[in-house]
Amino acid sequence: MAVPERLAAIVAAAVVALAAAGCGGADEVTPPAFADQPAIETTAGADPVASATPVRAVDPCALVSKVDAERLAGTPLREPVPGAESCTYTGPASGPTAQVEVYVGDGAKKILDIDRELGHDLRPIAGVGDEAHIEDGAVFVSSDGVWIAIRLVSLADPAVYRKALEDLVRAVVTRL
Repeated sequence: MAVPERLAAIVAAAVVALAAAGCGGADEVTPPAFADQPAIETTAGADPVASATPVRAVDPCALVSKVDAERLAGTPLREPVPGAESCTYTGPASGPTAQVEVYVGDGAKKILDIDRELGHDLRPIAGVGDEAHIEDGAVFVSSDGVWIAIRLVSLADPAVYRKALEDLVRAVVTRL
Protein backbone atom coordinates (compact mmCIF):
# COMPACT_ATOMS: atom_id res chain seq x y z
CA MET A 1 0.00 0.00 0.00
CA ALA A 2 1.47 3.41 -0.93
CA VAL A 3 2.21 5.90 1.85
CA PRO A 4 -0.67 8.32 1.01
CA GLU A 5 -3.13 5.44 0.80
CA ARG A 6 -1.87 4.00 4.08
CA LEU A 7 -2.11 7.39 5.77
CA ALA A 8 -5.66 7.80 4.49
CA ALA A 9 -6.55 4.36 5.85
CA ILE A 10 -5.07 5.19 9.27
CA VAL A 11 -6.94 8.51 9.41
CA ALA A 12 -10.18 6.79 8.39
CA ALA A 13 -9.72 4.16 11.10
CA ALA A 14 -9.05 6.87 13.68
CA VAL A 15 -12.16 8.81 12.66
CA VAL A 16 -14.29 5.67 12.95
CA ALA A 17 -12.77 4.88 16.36
CA LEU A 18 -13.35 8.41 17.64
CA ALA A 19 -16.88 8.51 16.29
CA ALA A 20 -17.76 5.21 17.93
CA ALA A 21 -16.21 6.22 21.24
CA GLY A 22 -17.77 9.69 21.24
CA CYS A 23 -21.25 8.56 20.21
CA GLY A 24 -21.75 5.95 22.86
CA GLY A 25 -21.06 3.19 20.37
CA ALA A 26 -18.83 0.24 21.07
CA ASP A 27 -17.10 0.14 24.47
CA GLU A 28 -13.87 -0.92 22.81
CA VAL A 29 -12.60 -0.16 19.36
CA THR A 30 -9.63 -1.96 17.88
CA PRO A 31 -8.10 -0.26 14.86
CA PRO A 32 -7.50 -2.55 11.87
CA ALA A 33 -4.08 -4.10 11.46
CA PHE A 34 -2.17 -3.40 8.26
CA ALA A 35 -0.17 -6.02 6.43
CA ASP A 36 3.19 -4.54 7.37
CA GLN A 37 2.47 -3.63 11.01
CA PRO A 38 1.31 -5.64 14.00
CA ALA A 39 -2.20 -5.26 15.35
CA ILE A 40 -2.60 -2.73 18.13
CA GLU A 41 -3.70 -4.42 21.30
CA THR A 42 -6.21 -2.74 23.57
CA THR A 43 -7.12 -3.52 27.13
CA ALA A 44 -10.83 -3.53 27.83
CA GLY A 45 -11.72 -0.76 30.23
CA ALA A 46 -8.28 0.83 30.11
CA ASP A 47 -8.32 4.58 29.81
CA PRO A 48 -4.95 5.94 28.70
CA VAL A 49 -5.89 9.44 29.88
CA ALA A 50 -6.89 8.18 33.34
CA SER A 51 -3.66 6.21 33.65
CA ALA A 52 -1.67 9.43 33.35
CA THR A 53 -1.06 11.52 36.45
CA PRO A 54 -4.52 12.55 37.59
CA VAL A 55 -5.31 16.25 37.63
CA ARG A 56 -8.15 17.28 39.85
CA ALA A 57 -11.06 19.12 38.33
CA VAL A 58 -11.05 22.81 39.18
CA ASP A 59 -13.90 25.22 38.37
CA PRO A 60 -12.34 28.41 36.95
CA CYS A 61 -15.46 30.46 37.82
CA ALA A 62 -15.15 29.34 41.45
CA LEU A 63 -11.46 30.28 41.54
CA VAL A 64 -12.16 33.82 40.33
CA SER A 65 -15.61 35.04 41.30
CA LYS A 66 -17.49 37.83 39.59
CA VAL A 67 -16.63 40.09 42.53
CA ASP A 68 -12.92 39.20 42.11
CA ALA A 69 -13.08 39.88 38.36
CA GLU A 70 -14.84 43.22 38.86
CA ARG A 71 -12.32 44.25 41.51
CA LEU A 72 -9.48 43.37 39.10
CA ALA A 73 -11.03 45.15 36.11
CA GLY A 74 -12.22 48.12 38.15
CA THR A 75 -15.63 48.06 36.49
CA PRO A 76 -18.91 46.10 36.57
CA LEU A 77 -18.85 42.94 34.43
CA ARG A 78 -21.48 40.61 33.02
CA GLU A 79 -22.23 37.20 34.48
CA PRO A 80 -19.50 34.63 33.76
CA VAL A 81 -19.43 32.49 30.65
CA PRO A 82 -17.98 29.14 31.71
CA GLY A 83 -16.09 26.92 29.29
CA ALA A 84 -14.58 23.46 29.62
CA GLU A 85 -11.49 24.79 31.42
CA SER A 86 -12.17 28.51 31.31
CA CYS A 87 -14.34 31.29 32.63
CA THR A 88 -14.80 34.68 30.97
CA TYR A 89 -16.24 37.86 32.43
CA THR A 90 -16.91 40.63 29.91
CA GLY A 91 -17.73 44.29 30.32
CA PRO A 92 -21.12 45.62 29.29
CA ALA A 93 -21.60 46.70 25.67
CA SER A 94 -21.90 50.30 26.88
CA GLY A 95 -18.32 50.11 28.21
CA PRO A 96 -15.79 50.51 29.51
CA THR A 97 -13.80 47.88 27.63
CA ALA A 98 -12.89 45.13 30.07
CA GLN A 99 -12.62 41.36 30.09
CA VAL A 100 -11.25 38.91 32.64
CA GLU A 101 -10.35 35.43 31.41
CA VAL A 102 -9.50 32.51 33.69
CA TYR A 103 -7.96 29.32 32.31
CA VAL A 104 -7.23 26.15 34.28
CA GLY A 105 -5.18 23.14 33.19
CA ASP A 106 -3.15 22.48 30.07
CA GLY A 107 -4.59 25.51 28.27
CA ALA A 108 -3.25 27.84 30.97
CA LYS A 109 0.22 26.31 30.64
CA LYS A 110 0.03 26.53 26.84
CA ILE A 111 -0.71 30.28 27.00
CA LEU A 112 2.38 30.73 29.18
CA ASP A 113 4.51 28.63 26.82
CA ILE A 114 3.35 30.65 23.80
CA ASP A 115 4.02 33.94 25.57
CA ARG A 116 7.53 32.71 26.39
CA GLU A 117 8.12 31.75 22.75
CA LEU A 118 6.93 35.19 21.68
CA GLY A 119 9.44 36.82 24.01
CA HIS A 120 6.98 38.44 26.39
CA ASP A 121 8.46 40.11 29.47
CA LEU A 122 7.55 37.46 32.07
CA ARG A 123 8.71 38.11 35.60
CA PRO A 124 8.64 35.55 38.40
CA ILE A 125 6.46 36.10 41.45
CA ALA A 126 8.17 34.82 44.59
CA GLY A 127 6.27 32.83 47.19
CA VAL A 128 3.21 32.01 45.09
CA GLY A 129 2.40 28.37 44.33
CA ASP A 130 5.08 26.12 42.90
CA GLU A 131 5.84 28.55 40.06
CA ALA A 132 4.30 31.93 39.18
CA HIS A 133 4.93 34.57 36.51
CA ILE A 134 3.42 37.92 35.64
CA GLU A 135 3.44 40.00 32.47
CA ASP A 136 1.44 43.00 31.31
CA GLY A 137 -2.19 41.99 31.67
CA ALA A 138 -1.67 38.36 32.71
CA VAL A 139 -0.53 36.16 35.53
CA PHE A 140 0.30 32.44 35.52
CA VAL A 141 0.68 30.07 38.44
CA SER A 142 1.21 26.37 39.01
CA SER A 143 0.18 24.93 42.34
CA ASP A 144 -0.10 21.25 43.25
CA GLY A 145 0.12 20.29 39.57
CA VAL A 146 -2.65 22.65 38.42
CA TRP A 147 -1.84 25.52 36.03
CA ILE A 148 -3.95 28.69 36.16
CA ALA A 149 -3.80 31.72 33.88
CA ILE A 150 -5.68 34.95 34.54
CA ARG A 151 -5.74 37.53 31.77
CA LEU A 152 -7.13 41.04 31.87
CA VAL A 153 -8.12 42.88 28.72
CA SER A 154 -8.40 46.63 29.26
CA LEU A 155 -7.54 49.85 27.47
CA ALA A 156 -5.80 51.23 30.56
CA ASP A 157 -2.06 51.05 31.20
CA PRO A 158 -1.29 47.43 32.26
CA ALA A 159 1.00 48.70 35.04
CA VAL A 160 -2.10 49.96 36.85
CA TYR A 161 -3.31 46.36 37.26
CA ARG A 162 -0.05 44.68 38.26
CA LYS A 163 -0.65 44.70 42.03
CA ALA A 164 -4.29 43.65 41.59
CA LEU A 165 -3.19 40.70 39.41
CA GLU A 166 -0.59 39.64 41.99
CA ASP A 167 -3.09 39.95 44.86
CA LEU A 168 -5.68 37.93 42.94
CA VAL A 169 -3.27 35.12 42.04
CA ARG A 170 -2.21 34.86 45.70
CA ALA A 171 -5.86 34.50 46.71
CA VAL A 172 -6.58 31.97 43.95
CA VAL A 173 -3.76 29.66 45.08
CA THR A 174 -5.31 29.46 48.56
CA ARG A 175 -8.61 28.32 46.97
CA LEU A 176 -7.13 25.26 45.29
